[in-house]
Amino acid sequence: MLIFIKLVLGHLIGDFVLQPKKWVLHKQANKITSKYLYLHVLLHFALYMLLLWNLSLWTIAFVVAITHLAIDILKLYANEMVKKKSIPFFIDQILHILVIYCCAFYTDLYTHTLSLFENLDWYLVTAIVFVTYPASIIMGQVLEGMSNQIETDHKSLHNAGKYIGIIERLFVLIFIVIGRWEVIGLLIAAKSVFRFNDLKERNNRKLTEYILIGTLVSFGMAILAGLLYIS
Repeated sequence: MLIFIKLVLGHLIGDFVLQPKKWVLHKQANKITSKYLYLHVLLHFALYMLLLWNLSLWTIAFVVAITHLAIDILKLYANEMVKKKSIPFFIDQILHILVIYCCAFYTDLYTHTLSLFENLDWYLVTAIVFVTYPASIIMGQVLEGMSNQIETDHKSLHNAGKYIGIIERLFVLIFIVIGRWEVIGLLIAAKSVFRFNDLKERNNRKLTEYILIGTLVSFGMAILAGLLYIS
């Protein structure tokens, strides 16, 4: 496990801390011919070796670095075919972590992976999944009749309310799991403060009631999921 953690740390430092914007732009413009692409991979190899601090593990560092080069090249060309640039970015990061995982546990990869799944807390996984998109869809159905009476604010970010709800429910679930109920009260208070000025300026009773009901339903579902998990 320590090898895996060290390789992940090296990846994070190399990809995010020690990669200037200049390198990123140069790679995007020149792709496989960019000198910074190879300098970036060389830096990763050096970081892996430094963090592992064991010359006998150089093959692991080398394989991870070379694979990093191949994945980065694929990402550079995939960027041109996809409008939403976040998709290649996240796929790129997932592939890097998968390669690191496979290299770190290559001696007992199947056994270790099987052990991870066997020891996974499926109750918690189910609760986490529930408070994300399923809870959002349920809220949409519950509040559908009310939302038709609310004027749409075109200045709002697209789907901002949905993502805020998902994040707040995840926080509530986490706080319940770790037994910090008092923090949930602080979270509700903080959200109320942020909403107060917005609602005060609009002076819209229907909107206030709609947001209040939505907030209570959202927190209620997260609390229910948390209680079912810890019971």
